[in-house]
Amino acid sequence: MLLPAVTSAQVIRALHKAGFQDDQDNGEHVVLWNPMTGARTVVPKQSGKKDKRPLLRAIVQDARMTIRDFLKLI
Repeated sequence: MLLPAVTSAQVIRALHKAGFQDDQDNGEHVVLWNPMTGARTVVPKQSGKKDKRPLLRAIVQDARMTIRDFLKLI
């Protein structure tokens, strides 16, 4: 399934909708954690730039989500 190009803010917002919480924020990256599943993922903060699709696919995989479920949250 083809992933759209999305900003890091859109990715973080979608993960928050999926139950993820901010665990750490060092200014360049946000570490998100889901207390229900134990999944943890890192999202680089890029000011307005679109995330690269391979990176987005890895974030979705780390979040233990399907691409289809992730796309519903965007």
